[in-house]
Amino acid sequence: MLQLETLKQNLGKPYYDLEFLLICLKEVLLENKENELAECIPWLCASSKFEAIQFGRKNFHLFSVAFQLLNLVETNGAVQNRRKTEEQNTLSSINGLWANSLQHLKANNISEDEILESMGTIEVEPVLTAHPTEAKRPVVLKKYRELYLLLLQRENSMYNSFEIEENREQIKRLLNAIWHIDEFYMEKPNVETELENVLHYFTNVFPEIIEITHRRLLQAWKFNGFNSDKLIQNDSFPMIKFGSWIGGDRDGHPLVTAELTNYTLKKLRLNAFLILKNELLKLAEELSFYFDLNELPKIISDRFKEIVSQNGTQLKSLVRTNKKEAFKLYVLALIARLPVDIGKGQVFELIEKKGCYKHQEELIDDLLILKKSLLEIEEESLVYHSLMPVIQKTKTFGFHLAQLDIRQNSAYYKKALLQIIQASHIHGEYNNENKTQLIHEELKSNRPFINAFTQLPLEAQNVLDYLKVVKNHFDKYSGSALGSFIVSMTRNVDDLLTVYLLAREAGLTFFDQTLVSRIHVVPLFETIEDLIASPSILDEYFRIPEVQNSLEHQRAENKQSRNTQEVMIGYSDSNKDGGILASTWFLFQAQKELTEVGKRHNVDIKFFHGKGGSISRGAGPVHWFFRSLPHGTLDGKIKMTEQGETIEKKYANKGNAAYNLELMLSGSTLNTLLHKHNDKPKNAAAEIVEFMGIEGKKLYSQLLQNEHFLEFFRQATPIDVIEQSKIGSRPSRRTGKPSFADLRAIPWVFSWSQSRYHITSWYGVGSTLEKLKNEYPDMYDTLKQLIKTSHFIRYVFTNIDTSLASTDEKIMTAYAALVNKQKVRETIMNHVMAELHKTRSYLQELLVLPMDVRRKNHFYSTSLRAEVLNVLHKNQIRILKKWRETAYDSDDDKENDLNLLLISVNAISNAMGTTG
Repeated sequence: MLQLETLKQNLGKPYYDLEFLLICLKEVLLENKENELAECIPWLCASSKFEAIQFGRKNFHLFSVAFQLLNLVETNGAVQNRRKTEEQNTLSSINGLWANSLQHLKANNISEDEILESMGTIEVEPVLTAHPTEAKRPVVLKKYRELYLLLLQRENSMYNSFEIEENREQIKRLLNAIWHIDEFYMEKPNVETELENVLHYFTNVFPEIIEITHRRLLQAWKFNGFNSDKLIQNDSFPMIKFGSWIGGDRDGHPLVTAELTNYTLKKLRLNAFLILKNELLKLAEELSFYFDLNELPKIISDRFKEIVSQNGTQLKSLVRTNKKEAFKLYVLALIARLPVDIGKGQVFELIEKKGCYKHQEELIDDLLILKKSLLEIEEESLVYHSLMPVIQKTKTFGFHLAQLDIRQNSAYYKKALLQIIQASHIHGEYNNENKTQLIHEELKSNRPFINAFTQLPLEAQNVLDYLKVVKNHFDKYSGSALGSFIVSMTRNVDDLLTVYLLAREAGLTFFDQTLVSRIHVVPLFETIEDLIASPSILDEYFRIPEVQNSLEHQRAENKQSRNTQEVMIGYSDSNKDGGILASTWFLFQAQKELTEVGKRHNVDIKFFHGKGGSISRGAGPVHWFFRSLPHGTLDGKIKMTEQGETIEKKYANKGNAAYNLELMLSGSTLNTLLHKHNDKPKNAAAEIVEFMGIEGKKLYSQLLQNEHFLEFFRQATPIDVIEQSKIGSRPSRRTGKPSFADLRAIPWVFSWSQSRYHITSWYGVGSTLEKLKNEYPDMYDTLKQLIKTSHFIRYVFTNIDTSLASTDEKIMTAYAALVNKQKVRETIMNHVMAELHKTRSYLQELLVLPMDVRRKNHFYSTSLRAEVLNVLHKNQIRILKKWRETAYDSDDDKENDLNLLLISVNAISNAMGTTG
């Protein structure tokens, strides 16, 4: 264990910020008469102070808060360090940001005009989900966001001593509030609560951040010697859109009803208009210069008269009071056309009346008229600095804020279709032997199976109810608010075509030579087996005329230049299924082969990466992730999930949010152009990772198939506690069956990380490398060289290295002691420990430099957490053993211990910086 003084010296300012916050916390505890707790605050007090304490609720809460404060100061430290690096070095000194990426493109002889041409094809879409990996309640997250802003104020040298002292008192008031609020969920949050949480990011963070990322691009463009006028005049900024699963993801989630989906669509729509109204009001103020209404350029004058003729009564008072500020008046007229107003109780509500905008394109067209007119009177500065940001945000948020994806399991859809066919009495028996023929026959007609009055079983009724909600939204507004219809566990083409027939029942298809679907059906390939089968499934899918005609219709509706098929690939289930090496290889190979299938059928493949917050579930630095993608698979458009605690970690404060969105936009642009202009690299890396993937899967599968493994897993990890946690609205199992197959990937990874095994992100690596070295020494030598040159190889092994740094043999052994049977314990631990030592040894050999040299910040942050984490683990194990073995006198006593365990899970999650 490193000495605290050594940690202080190497961590620098973040540690001293932490010390300041902990001293404030100590004062808060003393003021609350919590004297004993105040004397055992992590890092302020010697470890001997709390070693002997048997932790209760308040002890766990104290440690949880302390770790959250550490996370907060490290985030701020990273933001400030990036600023300092750019100031002391150059704007291009931060990997992955715009200036750095543009410099890379110049070094690869890609011209300014080529970059500009590609910019318009870039479209990045983060999709915020409510997967149960955020252990903190929204009210607590809000307090920590406020605390971060107060900490940020202390970076400003302009404050005098009195203001600094007031800042300190405000920090203490927030810490007092945090201390009195329970961090963990006593009851499962509902979906509406999860929706409110992500709405904070959509409405309060992202609108400003989009503007910041555009300004950063302009700055980087000039820094690299390019002409920024071209970028501005052509409006060549890459596109960012947002998506959401909350209220649409019903895979194993019975609470996501049709009514909830309808509520979500309305809520997103309302908040989109609030953003647009606010942006337009700011624009109106910036156009408050005197300009006579009669002097307006003809194009805007004619349009204004047209708007007045449609909304005459409403605009009379505006014309009377703003006649001398014609451009401001025009924008106020646009605001009057928004279908939102203040209703009962002085709250905003959606309205429907004559003259209101129906589609976002109408507003964009009116703003483009304003742009032409301002340029005509030579007000370029107002156009570029005031108007263009409004146009960009209108394109991003539209009238829907974020596209809502609808996800459901293929087995559920299959059951729903069977129930509908049985209710129709059109066909005889429907079974696995004849279903493919029947589905293809039915695709030849737009005749539904049943009428609207048929009574249907649960699954069929649920599917038709939410598809009718979707149809109503299509008909009333447009399809802009609806994203993809994702079929999880896609196993064959029938799974996708089943959705076409269900869409037909709800009126979401029409007939034009063939059946045409208005909704975009997306396969989700999750398991190793499904990833292997995915190219042949997609090839067969594209051969179907109904699919091609549907893609063509969707292309025209979305004003795309080429037919595009979204394909989602799952990192979580592929890892649970085959381990880290297998998941890495089969995802890599699937992307290459799926892209080739798309090329054969003249369809662009847009990959949707289903990534989680831990290494096992696809996490890793996003700019290095982009560099690691298979050559030729990135064509401008990319989509990826942001799950649970990842959302808070990336976007809770605006400095960090701007950094992470810039990484995504810049990385997508850089790698799209590199894929397009650079030759395909040699296959040496792919050949080696293929070998490792296949070998790694064998070793991982052998462990999981060991007769003692599941018993060990159930007892050596707190999986039974996690299954009873309330951190998300969604159940931990898809169907509720007590089987490994039914267990979701999130609690699977979560439980291994809580007990510090992390086997999902390294098991099998050591033995695989050993075999490679012994049996294929030339390949092993090539691997050692590729670690220095291949982005893909470097990304894979750096992620494994990160996970190993959090793996702790002593803690693992302590959890293993919970396993009742000695044979079970020793059998599995012998396998795990041997593989761990082997993996550590080979990683060190490959990466050469010790971690404290190659990844200094990560090493010292992990070291700082280690000793305090040990205390949390020790107490969690003690209570877990008692909870499992005690015959409690009352249910309340058992419930109290369960609550203690849930608090401990939350505290360790904060300490680790991740859950599942």
